[in-house]
Amino acid sequence: MFTVTDLQYKTKEQFYNMVVEQVSHLIAGEPNEMANLSNVAALLNVHMKDINWVGFYLWYSEEQSLILGPFQGKPACIRIPLGKGVCGTAAETRTSQVVPDVLAFPGHIACDPDSRAEVVVPMVKDGALIGVLDIDSPIPGRFDEEDAVGLQKVVDVLLAGTRFLTR
Repeated sequence: MFTVTDLQYKTKEQFYNMVVEQVSHLIAGEPNEMANLSNVAALLNVHMKDINWVGFYLWYSEEQSLILGPFQGKPACIRIPLGKGVCGTAAETRTSQVVPDVLAFPGHIACDPDSRAEVVVPMVKDGALIGVLDIDSPIPGRFDEEDAVGLQKVVDVLLAGTRFLTR
């Protein structure tokens, strides 16, 4: 059984290193994508401060859309077209997006009016888009590049230890 423990850290780098270690243990030996995505969303929700939504959107190539996957938070937008909003932009460019104020982001999709900051990390495995990790906060400026780098490490561990279906 996996036990979530409180993380004691002084820097964001230490925080993300500890989260990566917990993700590694949490998904060890379990290749199922839904199980692993669900548990990682829950783990991030438990550990990250000042967030109001965390989850995954999965890429469906035949629909050219990201579709809502496992998450923690209020009900969310179900479909996001490639290139639309923060998630669609991250998926299209395959680059992390750190948005201090979503109200200033051109084409922002407002799934939750309480969200003000967002970080989205694309999930790419063997050159194929799998989806994105999306995290929202009600606090403008909550995320920075250090969060994007740390969350990329989380995504990398998740991608390495999970068997993703082809969509």
